Amino acid sequence: MIEEIEIQWLRSFHAVYTCNSFKQAAEMLGLPTSNVSRHVVQLEEKMGTRLLQRTTRRMSPTEAGHQLFASTSPLMTALNDALEDISQHSQRVAGQLKILMPDLPELAEILVTFSQAYPQVSICCETSLNPKEDLLDGFDLVLSFHRGALDDSGWVAKEVSRWASCIVGSPDLIARCGVPATVNELRQMPCITSLTALNGMPWIFKGSKGRSQTIPVTSSFKANSGNIATKAALAGLGFAILAEVGCRGALEAGLLEKITLEAEPEDLVLYAFYAGRKHLPHKIHAFLTHLDSYLKL
Repeated sequence: MIEEIEIQWLRSFHAVYTCNSFKQAAEMLGLPTSNVSRHVVQLEEKMGTRLLQRTTRRMSPTEAGHQLFASTSPLMTALNDALEDISQHSQRVAGQLKILMPDLPELAEILVTFSQAYPQVSICCETSLNPKEDLLDGFDLVLSFHRGALDDSGWVAKEVSRWASCIVGSPDLIARCGVPATVNELRQMPCITSLTALNGMPWIFKGSKGRSQTIPVTSSFKANSGNIATKAALAGLGFAILAEVGCRGALEAGLLEKITLEAEPEDLVLYAFYAGRKHLPHKIHAFLTHLDSYLKL
């Protein structure tokens, strides 16, 4: 029979029994009086017995009503306590957080300070600059750098931070190879590219109408590391696309020169990927908030 009984019918009955009034019960439940009355009628119909005796002047429980209230009160209390306990537990920032992210000092600092702020979260971190899609399963959160449009991975992609990028070359490289005048001229010039990260060798530029333009370039120096790419650019091994914030000091010191072409490189974007859920776990929400706050300092 329990599958035929709505929990709201019992809640309305208990409220009426306790208040001895349909009107007061409705106010307590925040429902129209007509709804509360209908719930009790539906419960009585399913039970096959009168639970509340109603007259024009007063309302009183029947023997069946007394018995039902006494029998179900402990159950209703236990159910309410269980639901509140689970709700409070789910709102705590706790549990294991499995995260995959690039091995960078700034991100390491963010992860450590998050762990200090939320000691009830157990951190399990692996590092990769360019995780393959088939490696994403099993992680709660994946941080990854990208340029241009994202492939559809089935994960939610939240943009965390964006950095404008520029093409740079050392004075020695420019003296040997000259300054490229167009994007297409880069095809035949020595360039420093990533091995697999950021879509590998093609350089990605901002195109018209929001569409990216990819240019295959010649590269004898490939590395999945912005620090290594910067060192190689400073050594004159090729032109490089770098985040402006990361090479500003070298540009101001004259160790690198900014190359201006008809199209700008796509921004370097840090994304956080997580499985699409209606209710995002509090540990993931807390980490994303911490990450966002830290990067905006």
